[in-house]
Amino acid sequence: MKEYKLVVLGSGGVGKSALTVQFVQGIFVEKYDPTIEDSYRKQVEVDGHQCMLEILDTAGTEQFTAMRDLYMKNGQGFVLVYSITAQSTFGDLSDLRDQILRVKDAHEVPLVLVGNKCDLDAERVVTYSQGQSLQKTFGSCAFLEASAKSKINVNDIFYDLVRQINRQGGTAGGKSGSNQSGSCCTLL
Repeated sequence: MKEYKLVVLGSGGVGKSALTVQFVQGIFVEKYDPTIEDSYRKQVEVDGHQCMLEILDTAGTEQFTAMRDLYMKNGQGFVLVYSITAQSTFGDLSDLRDQILRVKDAHEVPLVLVGNKCDLDAERVVTYSQGQSLQKTFGSCAFLEASAKSKINVNDIFYDLVRQINRQGGTAGGKSGSNQSGSCCTLL
């Protein structure tokens, strides 16, 4: 069974843990308890193949940013989450994506952009079209609006990420032959 290392990133309070727990355990976590780092495993079937997903739910607070490089390096696919009710959380995502690309030394990585809390449409400050525009600047990433509370598009986030990783052959944006000439270097 193939394993996938998925990393959920975004500002504090956007619902990263709520989305992850809803996907893994099928429950909605109502209260906000800032995460340092939580890891979850779930076996799923995607397009007829059994997959083991290892999902890293990361800290959204600034004090834990030093840990980011490590899990960005090890992650194969990334979920970038913002809250549709908080403009500042949306503005943070370009820097996060740039950091992922820098750490992985890649031009693209499997990525899903998620506007969470779409059940709170009356409190919306980030429009759907703003999400689509950001998606276009990111290149070939997916974009979904989701609600951990209402179970909207939660499974789709993680399944789409697995499909993207499979399309890239599991290299997840690493140097996958496009800039390798077939020669190798041996250090003695």
